[in-house]
Amino acid sequence: MAASTPALALLTARKVAHTVHTYEHDSRTQSFGSEAAEILGERLGVRLEQVFKTLVVERADRSLAVAVVPVTGMLSLKAAAAALDTRKVAMADRAAAERSSGYVFGGISPLGQRRSLPTVIDDSALEFDRVLCSGGRRGLEIELAPADLIRLTRAVTAPIAAH
Repeated sequence: MAASTPALALLTARKVAHTVHTYEHDSRTQSFGSEAAEILGERLGVRLEQVFKTLVVERADRSLAVAVVPVTGMLSLKAAAAALDTRKVAMADRAAAERSSGYVFGGISPLGQRRSLPTVIDDSALEFDRVLCSGGRRGLEIELAPADLIRLTRAVTAPIAAH
């Protein structure tokens, strides 16, 4: 079993069915989500669109929020702003994202964050019976039902991914 993270502790405490997947993270990798999708997609036979990345954004009022999109797409800032009921969003500063979430950049999980933030998950997650997201460190992914991810993060779903 991988070292515990707040995300794994939350899933265990809430008795949510999940599977932990680990892989050897290449420290030269810049695209953390794509690395996970490629390795686990091949190993598990999951579609790349089932692997989601967690992005921390800053809203117009300077507060932070979380957007979760497939690693195969990009975040539509305009769609995320609409879903989060704000005028605009921008990508949050890396240090602010790490401070707020309690996770290292490239390993930010939508689950078990230090501060609970408004969260929006791309509605494509609902197309799958299982999705994968970061487990709270690079090289650690959690597979779970999208409904559980939505419930535990108190997220709304909306079409926020631009492909």
